[in-house]
Amino acid sequence: MYDTFFSDHFYGIDENELEFLTEETGSLVDIFQFHAEKQADGSAPLAERMRPRNLDEFFGQTHITGEGALIRHAIETDQIFSMIFWGPPGCGKTSLASIIARETHSHFVRISAVLSGVQAIRSVIEDAERQRAMFRKKTILFVDEIHRFNKAQQDAFLQHVESGLITLIGATTENPSFEVIPALVSRCRVIVLYPLSYDDISRIIRRALAEEERGVGKKSVRIEEKALDYLITSSDGDVRAALNNLEVASSLATFGEKRDDVPGEDGITICLHDLEKAIQQKALRYDKNGEEHYNLISAFHKSLRGSDPDAASYWLMRMIESGEDPLYIGRRMVRFASEDVGNADPNALNVALGAVEAFRFLGHPEGDLALLQAAIYLATAPKSNSLYQTIKQVSQIIQETGSLPVPHHIRNAPNRLMKDLGYGKGYRYAHDYPEAFSPQTYLPKELEGHIYYTPTQRGYEKMIKQRLDRWRELKDKKRREDDPPSERA
Repeated sequence: MYDTFFSDHFYGIDENELEFLTEETGSLVDIFQFHAEKQADGSAPLAERMRPRNLDEFFGQTHITGEGALIRHAIETDQIFSMIFWGPPGCGKTSLASIIARETHSHFVRISAVLSGVQAIRSVIEDAERQRAMFRKKTILFVDEIHRFNKAQQDAFLQHVESGLITLIGATTENPSFEVIPALVSRCRVIVLYPLSYDDISRIIRRALAEEERGVGKKSVRIEEKALDYLITSSDGDVRAALNNLEVASSLATFGEKRDDVPGEDGITICLHDLEKAIQQKALRYDKNGEEHYNLISAFHKSLRGSDPDAASYWLMRMIESGEDPLYIGRRMVRFASEDVGNADPNALNVALGAVEAFRFLGHPEGDLALLQAAIYLATAPKSNSLYQTIKQVSQIIQETGSLPVPHHIRNAPNRLMKDLGYGKGYRYAHDYPEAFSPQTYLPKELEGHIYYTPTQRGYEKMIKQRLDRWRELKDKKRREDDPPSERA
């Protein structure tokens, strides 16, 4: 049936497969496209070849793809709803859309907001109407980089998303609240994706090294552990970048200068030097789980405590450039704000928390500046470890004395029985007294007179100390008045 045409144009596809494809695609034109895409697979970048074909091959984002999770359920039941994937580059947005395209029985259309305009949207709408009228098929439209569409282009979707003619799946690296019109956001569910973890990227890299059909397994490529660690950390959660760098490094190791660690017959070994050339950046000495990790965070912490903004800036950027998790550094600064600055500058805690939130919002590298701002603020703030000393002393006294009873006058008395038992009796409401201070005891009787918080004379704590000294003086005076002279003796 296809003798001459088959032999001339479909070399590599047997006749049975051709007949099957004709039934599946509906025309020989579609088969041309299928065959062209099949031939192009081998020349596609490694990141594209390794794109997962189903959820079993998809690593990461388990909060939406794990067993029973939202997206897995939607794909497995073919109940796809309008959604916007929001996440950083290389986290799996397009891959999830590709899996939906493979698994759904709906008509799937993919466009890029970078290359398409209103005319392309109209063509999609017309095609969707034709699919529904002729084949009773729903249309799923995937728009990559949807934030690139302007307001008029986004408006073109509204009516058709609301009517159900198309199910819209958008992908964006930008916050949809700012870059997608509110009317469209309200008709879609925003699905947040996160940078892939170290372990997720490690699994994908090892799979690419092992797989012969789509990966580099045919070349028997191996990678040194140090090189693998650098490849993963330098990708900053972007698996596409990791795979692209692996492909370049593999080529460099194959065709580069002869090395003792690259035996010709036994395959190719990618070393750290290959990765440095591929990424065009020297690998800094760092081990997230080893001694250097603790050395650098110690140097950073001590520079902050020592009020040296220059050294603090250096150690901060050393860690970031080496691949340390910036949020880990942010958490350390939040702790530092309470432990080493404390009430000498209460605003330090707000600055540190603000820097962490700013980094979460901006990401790397834009958010690095917020972390640096916080580090310099903390380094130049007045210092006090009074809170740290207080918590140590209070914890120790609790361990020594156990569960001492709450004094009756400050117990809660929500009913008559408790009032009859003396709960709340003798409590002095502070606002009924001058300076809104009532000189009464609040500690258990066994601990009366104990002082745990001793503010310094630095920063805002100087004012706190003056206030506390006055209040403690009033307490001592009241205690002397209440105690008979014989008891004081």
